[in-house]
Amino acid sequence: MLQIDNTIISLDVLEKHFVCNLESCKGNCCIDGDSGAPLSDEEIDFLETNYKKIEPYITEPCKKEILENGLYTIDSEGEKVTNLINNKDCVFVVFDGNIAKCAIEIAYNNKKIDFIKPISCHLYPIRITKYKKFTAVNYHSWDICKPALTYGKQLGVPVFKFLKEPLIRKFGTEWYKQLEIAHLNLYENKK
Repeated sequence: MLQIDNTIISLDVLEKHFVCNLESCKGNCCIDGDSGAPLSDEEIDFLETNYKKIEPYITEPCKKEILENGLYTIDSEGEKVTNLINNKDCVFVVFDGNIAKCAIEIAYNNKKIDFIKPISCHLYPIRITKYKKFTAVNYHSWDICKPALTYGKQLGVPVFKFLKEPLIRKFGTEWYKQLEIAHLNLYENKK
């Protein structure tokens, strides 16, 4: 484990390799799992306020689900998460051929909104858990991401480098610089 400010970071974040490979995994993280994507209150406010800008990119079944049940629900752990269609697909999922993509991110890429997607999605495979005195930053292992581990290893890209943008979005540039230094120190110590 590594500590930066009030965060405790799993060494897997520095040592494991990861690069999403949508051709292999087909974006299954958007259509598989126990519940929807975790959302903060600020993210819910943003999605509710900007829904009309995202709606053109959402499929009809997802629009119906949102109309009937809202953008989010409370999961079994008491966390606010995106709603799902038939307890499977996120209500923001759209398909490009057989690859699941995010309607929020498509709206962002088309410059309709200035929010790329929920931070829990942007940071994946890193999961953030807040405790009273610190925040845990852990690598989450999931079988559907095995192609990303292989691809990341081939390219030599550690998890934290693949997730540079969302890590800076969540924790800031200075925090990320400290993480890079920790990685260099870890690498030097292994020589």
